[in-house]
Amino acid sequence: MERSLSMELVRVTEAAAVSASRWMGRGLKNEADDAATTAMRNVFDTIPMQGVVVIGEGEMDEAPMLYIGEELGTGQGPEVDVAVDPLEGTNIVAAGGWNALAVIAIADKGNLLHAPDMYMDKIAVGPEAVGKISLDATVTENLHAVAKAKNKDIGDIVATVLSRDRHAGIIEEIRAAGARIKLITDGDVAAAINTAFDETGVDIMFGIGGAPEGVIAAAGLKCLGGEIQGRLIPEDDAQRERCEKMGIDVSQILYMDDLVKGDDAIFAATGVTDGELLRGVQFKGGYCETHSLVMRSKSGTIRFVEGRHSMEKKPLLVMQD
Repeated sequence: MERSLSMELVRVTEAAAVSASRWMGRGLKNEADDAATTAMRNVFDTIPMQGVVVIGEGEMDEAPMLYIGEELGTGQGPEVDVAVDPLEGTNIVAAGGWNALAVIAIADKGNLLHAPDMYMDKIAVGPEAVGKISLDATVTENLHAVAKAKNKDIGDIVATVLSRDRHAGIIEEIRAAGARIKLITDGDVAAAINTAFDETGVDIMFGIGGAPEGVIAAAGLKCLGGEIQGRLIPEDDAQRERCEKMGIDVSQILYMDDLVKGDDAIFAATGVTDGELLRGVQFKGGYCETHSLVMRSKSGTIRFVEGRHSMEKKPLLVMQD
């Protein structure tokens, strides 16, 4: 892939984040998602690439969302798989909460798992604990493995878990082991990525979330030298049959190279609301400020990008009620 795509993708996530942030705290999650999607699509149309959405917001008949199979880019340049979440955390934005992101991941054509829209059991860690964890191990065993890898006492370890009834057993076991917990309402892409940055204070992520988000997080962690493992959890026969058609054994663990093949992936995210790693969009009157992260696995480059955007010169970023 062209290295210039890294900064081009930041333009996409910046536009989506600014548009979505206009809806923060207004209780209108669908409107926020629509705003992010429209902005993302508009900027994608200017990028020199031949992209196809393999992870998006739905199938073709669910437009105007960025649907699976949609072609993005100018039609010139590298052929790439695209995974998008224009607004990871629609409920977060609606409530004015923490850690909402606009997120994109791309890889060479055929290198992203076309994850079906179903649940996935996941575990994620940063670089120090790579190879030390297993989805087949107990929560307690994984916590102790991470503590040893990071030279920490078990009481210093922080695990992030989505606050869901289905995670009651995981939460109980984390507490019994003596580790600490950061419960989140939504946004497990951010939760997974945070494990690779010391400043977030997060050491490991556990729990069941969306499979598409698992692939996006895997692209980010591949850039960071971290690790995520997943196992698909079909809820009915139709989902199980879909996995079989894709050649996925739902009893097997999906490792990094199953989720994102090859050595070249690009991940970009812009904060919509404030989080541990990225600040949310801030409006200053005639301009707004954004805070983004963009990474490429092939080069190992990690960039934090601070942007200042003129609202007068970018009228499409001004919300239309």
